[in-house]
Amino acid sequence: MTSTSTDTSREEAVTTRRTPVTPRSGSARPSDAARVPVQPVRGAAGRPSGAAGQVPGRPGQVRVAVYAEDLILQAGVVQQLRQRPEVELLSEADAGKADVSLLVVDALTDVVAERLRRLRLATSGRIGLVVGHFEAGGLQTIVEYGVAAVLRRSEADQDRLVHLITALANGEGVMPGDLLGELLDRIGVLQRTMLDGRGLTLSTLTAREVEMLRLVAEGFDTSEIAAKTSYSERTVKNVLHEIITRLGLRNRAHAVGFAMRRGLI
Repeated sequence: MTSTSTDTSREEAVTTRRTPVTPRSGSARPSDAARVPVQPVRGAAGRPSGAAGQVPGRPGQVRVAVYAEDLILQAGVVQQLRQRPEVELLSEADAGKADVSLLVVDALTDVVAERLRRLRLATSGRIGLVVGHFEAGGLQTIVEYGVAAVLRRSEADQDRLVHLITALANGEGVMPGDLLGELLDRIGVLQRTMLDGRGLTLSTLTAREVEMLRLVAEGFDTSEIAAKTSYSERTVKNVLHEIITRLGLRNRAHAVGFAMRRGLI
């Protein structure tokens, strides 16, 4: 009696160990759902190109987070980018890991400026702006908050969006021609108002050094330069020697060539 009971228990134990637990068809593990991005990029086979938070599956693929004022603006940009193999769209949870953060807005308002400020603090990647209307004076705001590329929404087709993203990922800037011209004008104003009055330039040379190199380039010797600048010959020699030594140049002719190539004289 006892033997039969023991044998039966052993058979049940063996049966229990050998019977695998098979999940029902179509069921999904919680971890699978957590790894699927909200807006994954899909390849030709219709599969996600990479799970959220993972390194892009293709070499050179840029991780991008898209932000917008409303869902319609965001959906339009996402729809264009998800078709491109150069881009991996990140979910909201992984947006802080983006190589490029793209903000899509109607206009550069105070609210947008504040969002740019917070975005600059939240990510280590570079920031691009797609904007519908850009008013005068907005350039200072985007420079202040680290925006390195701007594209007008009227020009934001798929190829231009991808060009902006890849340029940002490569450390380059992208600006419409009129904004670039305005930026250069502002730099010129900065040089005239902030630097020239202190005898400095945006280059590595002071105004006095530039003046002396210009005279060297015109063929004047040390005594003639001293007479024209009202400095002693010793001072002229010291200034020119300082330029050559500081910039690692060989002689006066080399220093003149250096300054001319950089448009300083």
